Amino acid sequence: MAAFELVADGLRFPEGPVVMPDSSIILVEIEAGRITRVTPDGRKEVVATPGGGPNGLALGPDGMLYCCNNGGFHYVESNGMLAPHGIAANYSGGRIERIDPATGRVEVLYRSGDHGVTLRGPNDIVFDAHGGFWFTDHGKIDYAKRCHDVVGIFYAKADGSFVEEVIFPSMNPNGIGLSPDGNTLYAAETYTCRLMRFNVTAPGKVAPDAGPGGPGIPLYRPAGYKFFDSLGIESSGNICVATIGECGISVVSPAGELVEFVATDDVFTTNIAFGGADMMDAYITLSGTGRLVKTRWARPGLKLQH
Repeated sequence: MAAFELVADGLRFPEGPVVMPDSSIILVEIEAGRITRVTPDGRKEVVATPGGGPNGLALGPDGMLYCCNNGGFHYVESNGMLAPHGIAANYSGGRIERIDPATGRVEVLYRSGDHGVTLRGPNDIVFDAHGGFWFTDHGKIDYAKRCHDVVGIFYAKADGSFVEEVIFPSMNPNGIGLSPDGNTLYAAETYTCRLMRFNVTAPGKVAPDAGPGGPGIPLYRPAGYKFFDSLGIESSGNICVATIGECGISVVSPAGELVEFVATDDVFTTNIAFGGADMMDAYITLSGTGRLVKTRWARPGLKLQH
């Protein structure tokens, strides 16, 4: 197992780490419905409290934080482990929010019904070189009603003027990322545990017939009982997928080969983000036990657009 340095603990299902210009990390605490800044010395400061289920987080071209809010999960806690389990009783609807990291002001940029789209559980987000962003909708499971949403992958503009469902249906998409040249979109499916590849043809567009069943090409799927969560991209183009169940990060080449597996000690290993002067500091959220940890990565991560 790699050597991990504890950055912060006591977090309530942390995800979506964003490495800020001042070297602090801003992340979401999904169960608590808040956005939190973790300083390099481990102090925690509340940035905003949007409620619901703040999930994926990204820094936009305007210096604002863009948040995928899933509307809320129900949680169960046992033996020091926190786990999401179905839809929250007070589910507040899926939405995309813009948050001012300086003041904590929360603005709903897109909600379900806007521009004719249905948003159930927006999950993860990545900006492209054109100022727009891709995001996944993971949907909701309602155990009481015995139903699971059929969802998709979306593209939106940061000014609130445009959002479109580009890929539908998509099987429980979670993590999302772009290749270094921006020509390939990757999405990690949770319950099917597949890493999918899409050929980007223009901002917010993918080739409709890349695979035998539509736009997506299955790239990698591990054996065993595992689930995929969020993902990060290395500067070489490798895709680093948080892997639940096996506890760690699966590093997959653009050709679909497993490069390595970096083990952790939390079954809910959910996100990875890169930072540092050489982009080889990897920040990983261990969500079940509420920790943010740091390690030196074997290869540099891709510098994000903003």
